[in-house]
Amino acid sequence: MRAISYSKFGPASEVLEQVDLPTPTPAVGEVLVRLAFSGVNPSDAKARAGSRPGVTKPAFHQIVPHSDGAGVIESVGEGVDPARVGQRVWIWNGQWQRAFGTAAEYITLSEGQAVHLPDAISLEIGATLGIPGLTAAHTVFGGGDVAGKTLLISGGAGAVGHNAVQLAKWGGANVITTCSAEAMDRVRAAGADHVLDYTSGTLAEDILKATNGQGVDRAVEVEFGANAALLAEVLRPNGSVAAYGSGKDMAPTLPFGPYLFKAITIDIVLIYLLPDAPRQKAINRLHLALTEGGLTPAIHAQYALKDAATAQDAVMTPGRTGAVLLDLS
Repeated sequence: MRAISYSKFGPASEVLEQVDLPTPTPAVGEVLVRLAFSGVNPSDAKARAGSRPGVTKPAFHQIVPHSDGAGVIESVGEGVDPARVGQRVWIWNGQWQRAFGTAAEYITLSEGQAVHLPDAISLEIGATLGIPGLTAAHTVFGGGDVAGKTLLISGGAGAVGHNAVQLAKWGGANVITTCSAEAMDRVRAAGADHVLDYTSGTLAEDILKATNGQGVDRAVEVEFGANAALLAEVLRPNGSVAAYGSGKDMAPTLPFGPYLFKAITIDIVLIYLLPDAPRQKAINRLHLALTEGGLTPAIHAQYALKDAATAQDAVMTPGRTGAVLLDLS
């Protein structure tokens, strides 16, 4: 089978190469998926670049990157219902703590990681649901239903943020989001009730004004460290923060007093480690929103498998307007 692999850290164009590997055979409890699309995420590019603190070499001798993807089950291992053969599926955690991910024509993995894709949802969309989809669904709904609540979603133009805006609006929330001035129209079209420039010098006041002074019930936060003090100002008592990123400040100073006297809950989200029950809830929310027309994940670009290096660079380029995919056809 055709695949993309790397054996050392470095720039995408220098370490990623197309190779031929044996088609894997599903073990007990596994399925073999013929992949149609591989989803490329910033975490994939960061892992390949070796940018994680304290990690000096790849965890495996040869790595096929990417955790997201979608395709069709071609065969099953012992203990898996044979009726699953021919089923359209999407993949989560394809390369999490394992060597071979979705940047290949085939992947074997636990059958639970191959989620049945509803007929109305395309394989392209399916390939966006693993990291950006599940992260958006869990950060929005992980604290319960949001109908009648006010949610603040930072980075509403990003892949996760854009999904989160749509999901929160579909869930009945009043949605406030921040983004760059250039992205405001696009984010507003996604359903946000209030779109604010994240560079505003009066951002806290702008957010509170949008809540009529009542504050925010839940914040979905992509830059927790940079925005920790702001969140303390704009969250209402007993509010919560679902933080899934803090790239600008990975060692933030927390204003504990304001958090304490508002009893703010901080939910640190790493979607790879989500337990089974909340993961299934997030999957159910995604499928329902997709089939009801409440969610349309944006796709920025598609690349051929041989152009995986370009795809990984694209996913790290500012101004991206959706997911980046590899077309494995």
